[in-house]
Amino acid sequence: MIAVIIRIALRYGAGILVARGLLGAGDAAALSADPDIQMALETGIGLAVSLATEAWYALARKFPWSK
Repeated sequence: MIAVIIRIALRYGAGILVARGLLGAGDAAALSADPDIQMALETGIGLAVSLATEAWYALARKFPWSK
């Protein structure tokens, strides 16, 4: 079970590093300074993660991955 948690944490870490590489310093400053943008990003990312999780679960149920 710990391997699964570590793998998930590493995937999130990789996503953060990719996002840091894609955003310039000015964009990052604008995103971190405005609380409305932060709230919108957090909500959007939360919805995207939950949608991806539910889609993956639906695929796992459709195919015999969950067994």
